[in-house]
Amino acid sequence: MGFQTGLSGLNASSKNLDVIGNNVANASTVGFKTSQAQFSDVFAASLAGAGASQIGIGTKLAAVAQQFTQGNISVSNNTMDVAINGRGFFVLSNNGTATYTRNGQFQLDKEGYIVTSGGLNVTGFQVDSSGNVTGAMGNLRMNTADISPKPTAIASPVVNLDSRSTVPTGGAFPAALTAIVPATTPPTYVQPTTDMYNSSTSTTIYDSLGNPHVATLFFGKTAAAGTWDVHAIIDGGSYNAGAVLTFDQLVFDTSGNLTAPAGPPIGLGTAQAIAWDATMGVDVAQTLNLNFNGTTQFGSPFGVNALTQDGFASGRLSGFSIGSDGVVQGRYTNGQVNTLGQLALANFANPQGLQPLGDNQWTESPSSGQALIGAPGTSSLGVLQSGAVEESNVDLTAELVNMIVAQRAYQANAQTIKTQDQVLQTLVNLR
Repeated sequence: MGFQTGLSGLNASSKNLDVIGNNVANASTVGFKTSQAQFSDVFAASLAGAGASQIGIGTKLAAVAQQFTQGNISVSNNTMDVAINGRGFFVLSNNGTATYTRNGQFQLDKEGYIVTSGGLNVTGFQVDSSGNVTGAMGNLRMNTADISPKPTAIASPVVNLDSRSTVPTGGAFPAALTAIVPATTPPTYVQPTTDMYNSSTSTTIYDSLGNPHVATLFFGKTAAAGTWDVHAIIDGGSYNAGAVLTFDQLVFDTSGNLTAPAGPPIGLGTAQAIAWDATMGVDVAQTLNLNFNGTTQFGSPFGVNALTQDGFASGRLSGFSIGSDGVVQGRYTNGQVNTLGQLALANFANPQGLQPLGDNQWTESPSSGQALIGAPGTSSLGVLQSGAVEESNVDLTAELVNMIVAQRAYQANAQTIKTQDQVLQTLVNLR
């Protein structure tokens, strides 16, 4: 029996060394989780029952338990690298079969899908046509198509009009511009003189094809207290047949606050038709509105505090970023940002029950429980860090010490076999 006990000890020490060696070999493997060999003692079954003097017959490997503790997060130079800080696993698709990993070294394949180095698809939440994240799961794909232009519908100038200004003496602002003769292509028009208005500013607006145009705004004080006329000329009148856009008057109270147009919000008036030339191929029904919410009339010089508009030109994907919540946003050459998808994370009631598959992957098992899938940062799931990876959680110092201990245990078990052999030889040699 002593031989069997010693042999079981040799086997146990050998398996322990195998586990330690595997940990050491994967000390630099991204997302690797260290394993621990767990052993139990063995007793022989007895029909008479176990007595107080029963001697064990050795040991056996009870389990190889992986330790899902957090690994260190190190910064990389790849935007596609993603580390999980906290609990959870990335969800992969192997021809429709779900597997799970902590290795976030991703890349794009030729079709724009986010994949692992082994070519497995990374799955997550899809987006609808408006760029809103839905609850539908699927393979994440970066849409590399250009985004369509958006014609400007509202421009929002926030200015201060000088209350000390006087009514312009140059006469009424023209309702339409006069073409210069001889005409040019595109024609040029006589511009309003500076004595027809008090202040002006310009902003860029876009037509339905994404072409930029300069809209110049003119502000003229009227004889009525706290009242200003607002006009606009686009591209000097060249691309809208010399038309002048006349907007609702701005009216201020005695504190200099805007009270009309009434909106809502206050400052938003009636949209004006731009009257594009039909030969431009653009939407000739485009209108422009101005939202002056926040504009004031104080006794200080004219100033532009903000000037925004809601249109943009077409744009091409120039890059993307991944947020801590897993949302993948594309950046475009026109300055726009679109949501392209959201990485999902899965968690398990018992992560140690996951079945390892190799290639930094696990699959669920009856012991692990069913995958609980959600967005990063929700429930008990961790958050993501883009441009970083989670290092292996192997402690090399501890593993080297464990290796020495396992080696000594192997030698000691070998010594018990040697001693048993010597005792048996003594018995054989008795006369």
